[in-house]
Amino acid sequence: MADELVHYDVVGGTATITLDSPHNRNALSARLRHELSSALAAAAADDAVRVIVLTHTGPVFCAGMDLKEARGAGAGDQGVNEFPRILEQLWTSPKPVVARLAGPARAGGIGMVAACDIAVAVPEATFAFSEVRIGVVPAIISLTVLPRLDPRAAHELFLTGDTFDARRAVKIGLLNSAVPADELDAEVARFVKALAAGGPKALAETKALLSRPRPATPSEGFEEMLALSAKFFASEEGQEGILAFAQKRKPNWVPQD
Repeated sequence: MADELVHYDVVGGTATITLDSPHNRNALSARLRHELSSALAAAAADDAVRVIVLTHTGPVFCAGMDLKEARGAGAGDQGVNEFPRILEQLWTSPKPVVARLAGPARAGGIGMVAACDIAVAVPEATFAFSEVRIGVVPAIISLTVLPRLDPRAAHELFLTGDTFDARRAVKIGLLNSAVPADELDAEVARFVKALAAGGPKALAETKALLSRPRPATPSEGFEEMLALSAKFFASEEGQEGILAFAQKRKPNWVPQD
């Protein structure tokens, strides 16, 4: 539909979810949030989808919550309460998610970037945790951002609200890479191809593994990890991967070029 604020397309095993509300800098309005959540749910449920790319139209990736809608909002308003679901969908998606930024992100937009597995931006993209500047707290996004960021940088940037560029975002862990605009799509495609080479079930379990609390010492986790490793070596997917390696071919889950 032409009036959609979020477009959803699947080509060659990649689901591309595009924020398309440039008139308000892709702000997280109630309608955009609803459409985005629906698109993420569709991608997670589609066995044909191997990788998700989250991108945008217009010069801004996402300006954060729609402040016009937030004006006069109470603590129990739905707009505040539903955004965590989107961050949770991105963070726990069984399919790897790549964020593609051709422009700035602010506040909740950065929370979504941090919730993705891979994030790529142009060097000109800027970022700011602007919440304190308007008298609010970056509470919800802290749950996805703080696991990514260098702690010292997090203190500085959360407390000052200062703007920082893509190169610093790479340095402190928010982004994986910053590349010129004419190389952005190729960089995203590189990550998509690498991610799609992994077994679907193995990727989902590895994502879950990355989010688990670490045991106090390695010895405390060896028994559980040994069982998990053995389970996947014996699985249909694991056996197909081992056979494909021996036969010097691609496993059957790799999308055809």
